[in-house]
Amino acid sequence: MECGSAYTSFAAVYDKFMDNVPYEEWCVYLTGLLREYGCRDCLLADLGCGTGSLTELLSQAGYDMIGIDQSEEMLEIAMGKRVESGRDILYLLQDMREFELFGTVGGIVSICDSMNYITSYEELVQVFRLVNNYLDPGGIFIFDFNTWYKYRELLGDGTIAESRENESFIWDNYFDEETGINEYQLTIFVKADCVSGRENDLYHKYEEIHYQRAYELAEFQRALLEAGMEFVAAYDAFTREAPKEESERIYVVARERGKNIGV
Repeated sequence: MECGSAYTSFAAVYDKFMDNVPYEEWCVYLTGLLREYGCRDCLLADLGCGTGSLTELLSQAGYDMIGIDQSEEMLEIAMGKRVESGRDILYLLQDMREFELFGTVGGIVSICDSMNYITSYEELVQVFRLVNNYLDPGGIFIFDFNTWYKYRELLGDGTIAESRENESFIWDNYFDEETGINEYQLTIFVKADCVSGRENDLYHKYEEIHYQRAYELAEFQRALLEAGMEFVAAYDAFTREAPKEESERIYVVARERGKNIGV
């Protein structure tokens, strides 16, 4: 990692610690689903776009993109990528529970377990209502989510740590099976000379706490129905196979089927 950037939060080093995510492969899988279900070269919104890594790739794949995220710092990085790529992407600073678009779009996607961050079932239904409201007639909604199996069996109550040349992190994870709430506390250390430009052995420390909720697939199906949407399909991530008990991530495909009054 080159020094010189001003790190103000985890957003500044997010991409560094997410470099093991194969975004290109995720994009190929996602665009395959979109095209299979009729969303080809359409206007597409990315809910919870973060630093825009996938948004950029979807734009490169031929989609007109809108990126939506509630983190100003994440969007600043995304807009920096937009400057570098020269792509015409509209970024909106909005909470997905209250997002607004200027009109309808052909498809909406929400990837990298953004839906797990909606910890209230009622708010989940509201997100789906908004999605349905801003989709073209018959428009497609695709999202993924972390499963109960992943939270309970793989994350659980454990610690993940990683140290690199100029930064390191500690991830302390706690999963409450009674509430389905997964809490993870992130502690990040970034070498101070990457901030100040001066050589020293000091590190800046940043701390963040994140909460996610484990949902069963049936809960998502019920929430889609309550929101007026049509559940179309669910897949074990990156396959066309049905979800299994050991599925760690599941993709859901839903479709707009009429507007909700009063959304």
